[in-house]
Parts: sequence; structure tokens; C-alpha cells
Amino acid sequence: MAAAATLILLVHLIWIALVIFGALWTRGHPIWTTFHILSLFWGIAVEAGPWPCPLTLAEQFFETKAGYAAFHGSFLLHILDSLVYPDLPDWLITVAGVAVCAFNLAIYAWRFRTWCMHSHTS
Repeated sequence: MAAAATLILLVHLIWIALVIFGALWTRGHPIWTTFHILSLFWGIAVEAGPWPCPLTLAEQFFETKAGYAAFHGSFLLHILDSLVYPDLPDWLITVAGVAVCAFNLAIYAWRFRTWCMHSHTS
């Protein structure tokens, strides 16, 4: 169970990196762009709304099954936890999360505007 908790935490970290940096990786890939935009909206909903993240719930489940108190365990689990769950006030994490999502959406809006300008001139 500890391995499952660590694996899910690693997936969570990768998911967070995708949400933060996804607009930089998706240029020219419409399927990945669509997936990333949907993940941004999901990130905004989870950060701003009352809903828990399913990955967090899964991590807690497997950590509990492994006999750990939630968010404690092996060194790897501890390091990944500190990256995924920084010790910052909730309001700051929410503001940062929404700002990251807004920044990414601004990149997409700029790309769309550029695409529209090129489409009309061609």
C-alpha cells in the first residue's frame, strides 16, 4: 500500500506540473491543448470550490491502508508531500492556483487571437 500511495503522489505531482506548465508543452497539439484547458478548469474548480481532489483522497486512502498517518511515511513520500502540499496558508495556495490557471488561459487566448489574425489574412 505504501508503494501505491507513493505512486499516486508522484502522479499528483506530475498532474500539478501539467496544470502549471501545460500551455508551454501543448503548442501545435490540439488534443493535448484540449486536455490541458479542461485540466485548468478542473484546477480552478478544485482550488476555488469546496470539492476535494480525487488524487488527494486516493493518497490519503492508501497512506491510511499502509499504516501511515495521512501525509507521512517514507522519505520519498515526505519529499513528494512537501512539493504537492506546501506549508502555506490555504488562501495563498488558492490565489496561486487560480493565478497559474489564469496565466495559462491567457496564453491560450493569445494563441487563439494570433490564429484568428492569421486565418483572416490568409
